[in-house]
Amino acid sequence: MEIVLPDGSIKEVGQTACVADVAASIGAGLAKAALAGVVNGIPVDLTYEVKQGDTVAILTNRSAEALDLLRHSAAHIMASALEDLYPGVEFGVGPAIENGFYYDIKLDKNIGIEDLEKIEARMAEIVDAGLPFTRQVLTRAEALDFFASKGQTLKCELIEELPEGETITAYGTGSFTDLCRGPHLGDTSKLAAFKLTKLAGAYWKGDSERPMLQRIYGTAFFNKKDLEEYLHNLAEAEKRDHRKLGRELDLYMMDPVAGVGLPLYLPKGARVIRTMQEWLRRDLYARGYEEVITPHIYNADVWKTSGHYDFYHENMYFFQINEGDDEQPRFSEYAVKPMNCPGHVLLYKNDIHSYRDLPLRYFEFGTVYRHEMSGVVHGLLRARGFTQDDAHVFCRRDQVVDEVVAILDLVDHIMSTFGFDYTAEISTRPEKSIGTDDMWEYATQSLIDACARHKLEHEINEGDGAFYGPKIDIKVKDAIGRTWQCSTVQVDFNFPERFDLTYRTDENTEARPWMLHRAIFGSIERFLGILIEHYAGALPLWLAPVQVAVLPLADRHADACKELVERIVAVGGRVELFDQNEPMRVKIAKAQSKKIPYMLVLGDKEIETQSVSVRERHEGDLGCWEVQKFLGVIAAAKL
Repeated sequence: MEIVLPDGSIKEVGQTACVADVAASIGAGLAKAALAGVVNGIPVDLTYEVKQGDTVAILTNRSAEALDLLRHSAAHIMASALEDLYPGVEFGVGPAIENGFYYDIKLDKNIGIEDLEKIEARMAEIVDAGLPFTRQVLTRAEALDFFASKGQTLKCELIEELPEGETITAYGTGSFTDLCRGPHLGDTSKLAAFKLTKLAGAYWKGDSERPMLQRIYGTAFFNKKDLEEYLHNLAEAEKRDHRKLGRELDLYMMDPVAGVGLPLYLPKGARVIRTMQEWLRRDLYARGYEEVITPHIYNADVWKTSGHYDFYHENMYFFQINEGDDEQPRFSEYAVKPMNCPGHVLLYKNDIHSYRDLPLRYFEFGTVYRHEMSGVVHGLLRARGFTQDDAHVFCRRDQVVDEVVAILDLVDHIMSTFGFDYTAEISTRPEKSIGTDDMWEYATQSLIDACARHKLEHEINEGDGAFYGPKIDIKVKDAIGRTWQCSTVQVDFNFPERFDLTYRTDENTEARPWMLHRAIFGSIERFLGILIEHYAGALPLWLAPVQVAVLPLADRHADACKELVERIVAVGGRVELFDQNEPMRVKIAKAQSKKIPYMLVLGDKEIETQSVSVRERHEGDLGCWEVQKFLGVIAAAKL
């Protein structure tokens, strides 16, 4: 029979050929490297039998899907090891995820970090045994009987939830069999490099009303070099953890008394935040934006008009306000804002606008509050209260491309300032959406055209746009290769319609303006968390909360140091005097631990020659400088 290869060519194979046979018919090298296949777009095992006319691709370790396949198989091998080591263990789900895999288990004994080495050792034995992954198709009754007999109640629940007619498959290695749709590697020996990395708790199906399971995380690669590089980066990420550095550098704190996910900024952290805002504010004014300030709470009617009352209610904080008095109470419902958009829309609606007024660009550093589940709150990266560098552009249809290009120019300015490489992703119309076909086509093409004009390469994320319009997401790569989603440019067909926004055209008729949402930092808190990890806490000179530490050599040099501090402040520097009665090496170590860019040592010689002994946090001793030269460096450290 004939099958079709990815390049469109036709290949003749035997009447009962499987994917492995197809690989062998192409070449011995491919047969040896083959891990699985993709038949008619669906991933399958090497043993899958192909049919006349099927389109067949062979997966090797160079394929984009290969790591997921490897890691899914690693999760299965880990589960097999767990069943051997902990009789009675129940299994939930064990998927491949970004950077690895996990398995959720139910077990009377708590697995500890010290147990991971034992589990890894048993996994290694299973890998060395080279056990084949065998697939079998079961009826619903057969699957329920089998997994019930093994005491796997969680698996039985998953089986019962499968739709009628769904093919139910199980995979076995040795004595272990797991409910799984597959595919898997040919045999366990293909798992060359793996490591179990951490433990966590996870509610069954993410439901806090269901049992808490134990989650074991791991990762896997095709060779030990890639694994070692990943583990190195993982260790580096732990050292860079913004929660740890945020405490050590006195930037921010969290207090359970204040509430989960509500950061409190210490003076140094507040200075960093304000420096970022002031820098961006100056730039936005120069780019034709106008700053606005809107309330933190609104009457519930605003959220009913916007649609958030019905579709976002569980993520918001609602409360009652007595608009009357004690004798005649009259309660109205209010909500804390989860976003700034309605305020900007109300400001636009406050006046009559002509086509000549557009584009109108409002921006705000607006603090919003969202009810995130406590389990997903993560320092500054996922908080319940955070500030967005929010802006909304109201423009004519013919201005959309120009406005998006201008926003991408701003994105490039900001990301290049911080040394981030970045990529773009355009998300298109989902199945459920509002707006006409023409609006969606025009908006999506406008985003594509804007990226082209900006020479910004992009990927298309089909069907992942919001229901109210397509968007561009900007993803930045940090110093250790991690990707973060930051900036967003979003077209919105919803708000102009819901709030009945209009402008007068050049023909003196009314038309709907187009509305663009955009945030460059996104959440300022989250962006700061990313910066802390990107720079390992050593923020650039212009942004560092303390730029200079002045260190007197002895008590008699204190007055000269105070005078130097005043001179640094006079040129706009941020400085701290280390005048404690401690040895110089201790002072330098303290300044170094606080990631302060410059340390200035003053003794008799420096005072006599009007100089300073300069140390830089990365380069160490830079020698003696004239005071005026150093002041010039600090004065120039402004954006």
